[in-house]
Amino acid sequence: MKFEDLQLSKSILTAVSEEGYTNPTPIQQQSIPVILEGRDLVGCAQTGTGKTAAFAIPIIHNLHRNIGTSKRHKVIRALVVTPTRELALQIGESFETYGKYTNLRQLTVFGGVSQIPQVDQLKKGVDVLIATPGRLLDLHKQGFIDLDHLHTLVLDEADQMLDMGFINDVKKIVKLTPDNRQTLLFSATMPMQIRELAEMFLNDPANVQVAPVSSTAERVEQRIYFVDKTDKRNMLYHLIRNEKLNHVLVFARTKHGADNVVRSLRKKGVAAEAIHGDKSQSARQRVLEAFKNNEVGVLVATDIAARGIDIEQLPFVINFDLPNIPETYVHRIGRTGRAGNGGVAISFCSKDEAPYWKDIQKLIKVDVKIVDEHPYPWKEGEAPGTIPPPNQPQQQPKNNNRSGKTRNNNPGRKSEGSKKNKRRWY
Repeated sequence: MKFEDLQLSKSILTAVSEEGYTNPTPIQQQSIPVILEGRDLVGCAQTGTGKTAAFAIPIIHNLHRNIGTSKRHKVIRALVVTPTRELALQIGESFETYGKYTNLRQLTVFGGVSQIPQVDQLKKGVDVLIATPGRLLDLHKQGFIDLDHLHTLVLDEADQMLDMGFINDVKKIVKLTPDNRQTLLFSATMPMQIRELAEMFLNDPANVQVAPVSSTAERVEQRIYFVDKTDKRNMLYHLIRNEKLNHVLVFARTKHGADNVVRSLRKKGVAAEAIHGDKSQSARQRVLEAFKNNEVGVLVATDIAARGIDIEQLPFVINFDLPNIPETYVHRIGRTGRAGNGGVAISFCSKDEAPYWKDIQKLIKVDVKIVDEHPYPWKEGEAPGTIPPPNQPQQQPKNNNRSGKTRNNNPGRKSEGSKKNKRRWY
């Protein structure tokens, strides 16, 4: 299938063609026709598959078709709610790119910066608003945002909004919108809590799931190192130095942990930066640009901040801390191996994280290489409740130096589907 087969406006097809796209991705191919019909939708696909374009393109088409060449932009017709500033900016860029030959106005609003420029644009009128929950509700409370005429509501990265505690804000936002709106929910992972959330806000939604929740990018080589907790920083430096890793995205569990990893690497001469919620917006943008331009070799991020990182050729992802939610692992390693490129995902597992790794194995159903010849294995008697590596004999890993030998393990878990529906609002 080509984009021309989706019966999109010439303005959009021209913009898409200029970006070098000819064939829609699976999530786009299945979602765009449903959204054009005006139906509610739950869309789930692994990261890097084009979810943003899957909702941005049909929204632009529907709005452009109804507004035409009118210069009136008095009401907000589409709202995209997303958890982080980086994601909001990324989505805003996509709407600007695909809608550049239409007469639509779009605006991105988020906290951490002055609201004055945002309010000035709102007063002039916008058709599409992309917003983080806090700033959106704040501006609405001040009377600068009116959602009474909304046609389409998009909840993007719904799993992260749930994890970040935005559920109450999302409920407030939904109540501000018309009952006959079209609602679209997109996410890279779709745990049961999100499906329950969809039942609350969506009207008999169509379900598009082009890859199982458990799927990891096919081109991503995965490795696991069972590392003594106190030696994780040494292990990270060992890999960066000995394997000459560059352009590496490292995941830490906490903001404090991310900063500590950066300080450790800098002391050893590695150019590293951290990105997390405590950084100012300007600092986060500066760090991201430096990383994208290869001015910084290692970027250490928390899960929330990393949702806004969209780099097609990112060769290495390292889980310095294993996530306690298996689906988060899938999303993390999906940062590499994007757009058909290859990539390597490396994970460190300390003794206290062994239960997390077992849960991840059950989910992903993939044989992951266990690298057990390295300088920093689990130590004897390191902590109470010693747990051997999953699926391994009851003995400690060998204490050899250098990474080398590998062996495999295996697991299993299912994903779920949903219902059909019908609706239209245009």
